[in-house]
Amino acid sequence: MICTIQQISKMLGGNTIFENLSLDIKSGDKLGIVGRNGSGKTTLFKLIAGVEPPDAGQIHYKKGTTIGYLSQIPSFEKTTSGYDVLKSAFAELVTIQQQLAELELKLLDAEDENLERLLLQYGQLQDEFVRRDGYSMDSEIEKVINGLQLRLFVERDFRDMSGGEQTKVMLGKLLLTQPDLLLLDEPTNHLDLFAVEWLEEFLADYAGTVVIISHDRYFLDHVVKKVADLEEGELHLYIGNYSSFIQEKEERLLREFQDYEEQQKKIKKMKEAIKRLRIWANEANPPNAGLHRQARNMERALERIEKIRKPLLAPKKMGLTFESAQRSGKEVVIIQGARKYFGEKELLSEADLLIYWKDRTAIVGRNGSGKSTILKMLIGQLNPDSGVCKLGSNVKVGFLSQHFEMSDPKERLIDTFREEVNMEEGESRHVLAKFMFYGPDVFKRVGDLSGGERMRLRLAQLMHQDVNLLVLDEPTNHLDIESREVLEDALEDFSGTILAVSHDRYFLNKLFTRTAWLEDGEITMFEGSFDWARTKWHELQQPKVVLQPQKPIPVKKPKAKEEIVEDREGEIEKLELRIHQLEQALLKEGDWESYELGMKNLYEMKTSLDAYYEMWMSESE
Repeated sequence: MICTIQQISKMLGGNTIFENLSLDIKSGDKLGIVGRNGSGKTTLFKLIAGVEPPDAGQIHYKKGTTIGYLSQIPSFEKTTSGYDVLKSAFAELVTIQQQLAELELKLLDAEDENLERLLLQYGQLQDEFVRRDGYSMDSEIEKVINGLQLRLFVERDFRDMSGGEQTKVMLGKLLLTQPDLLLLDEPTNHLDLFAVEWLEEFLADYAGTVVIISHDRYFLDHVVKKVADLEEGELHLYIGNYSSFIQEKEERLLREFQDYEEQQKKIKKMKEAIKRLRIWANEANPPNAGLHRQARNMERALERIEKIRKPLLAPKKMGLTFESAQRSGKEVVIIQGARKYFGEKELLSEADLLIYWKDRTAIVGRNGSGKSTILKMLIGQLNPDSGVCKLGSNVKVGFLSQHFEMSDPKERLIDTFREEVNMEEGESRHVLAKFMFYGPDVFKRVGDLSGGERMRLRLAQLMHQDVNLLVLDEPTNHLDIESREVLEDALEDFSGTILAVSHDRYFLNKLFTRTAWLEDGEITMFEGSFDWARTKWHELQQPKVVLQPQKPIPVKKPKAKEEIVEDREGEIEKLELRIHQLEQALLKEGDWESYELGMKNLYEMKTSLDAYYEMWMSESE
């Protein structure tokens, strides 16, 4: 066991989050922790990381365990670039590197009596540097920069970065540090689709123990091998990925419900028997003490029964249904030759997009490619520098932004809701209860709401607006899995048009039949789901092979065995040289797509080399 959690309890603000909770985490585990928003997942992480102590119980770690947890973004007094923050993951190696550089300068001017001592010291340091794989430090940093898409801002001052950019840099540093126990709380929130897929591969191959809180169903499916479900203060552990967890949980709840019903029947029969015995005892003349004693014994047996708690088969969910306004014209969104510049950078270049009534269209692309900019241009927050960007006739837009804009953070939740929806306070409270804002929750200040609560509030406002075009910018961000499923069902039943930006692949594949791929300022439209569009996009990026007319193959004399072995050795030598050259080139590669293609070619070449070795060994016998 790398971490053992024994009977821990925690209270926050007078509310019990969990009580007598236990969990064993084994070395090498890939564990996902799931549960509804507010169930205590982040609190559990803080206890495991040692950020907060439990109120009761104990947490033990394997001796010497290093823990990595991205809890808060640090502040730096001096100017520090994002690259320097990443490099700080190798602080000890950087120190050795600096010592080696200093010794090299001393060796240049060293006198004979000091030369041997300095050479010995230099050799020992270099051995330590090599042993700790110091020469791969730069390539590891480059791998994380390319994988997490940090290239655009990694050279900037860390203090000048946005919150999302700082979070991505700190995530990169955490991955480079390679702790024994890696705790990741919603690691995909600020990543685009491609960075999420890279992180999946990284974590799947990670040598240490990984514990993840995530609401990304595909991500959990690809990474975790165990799932811990935190519900109503209790933790249930399941073996397998997220899909198998869903099936097993349903089977467990059905079994528990059957056990509960059986016990209830038994309790009911015992209560009826006790009641009859007492009636018979009292009707006897004189009253029968034996029957009274028998009833009392049965009553004690009933008290000793450990009562099975009724399992929660259908927990409360949001009540979300979108009202559709009158239909719009046939053409809903018209973008033709749109250009948009930010400073000297051209974000959109001759972009074209046409969306028709009832279309389900998703815009996908890398972070910073201009997806949110297109949505802002459509709702009038931005104007194109040239070209056409407009809505069709009779289009009524409902916009859901990933950033909740507050006019007054101190304003009450119910007042913010009623600013958008004309409704009496009593009726407003009834509607907000459908979005899981109960009782005094409606008087919370909007500035104190969590990300998930803000998204639920905005969805409550949208539900009562007269719209026929929903424009959604990362609508599943901060929502737990159950809320995402409610949102997906509501969108499926919506009779209008939907345009969305999202990095949730499950959401994209389930709802959207058209995919607008935004790359280098241009839009390529695919008539299919995200997975299908991604396959087609990669096919378009492959260089086209021009087939040359085949020449007649001359018949050659069969080669002697010695010649075959010699030829094979020559092929192996050439392939090894090509692999070495490609590895060196990839260390300097700055373009992510070229790097990704190069890694694929490298894998294929190494597979071919293994095959050549096998043939050479069999031919040499």
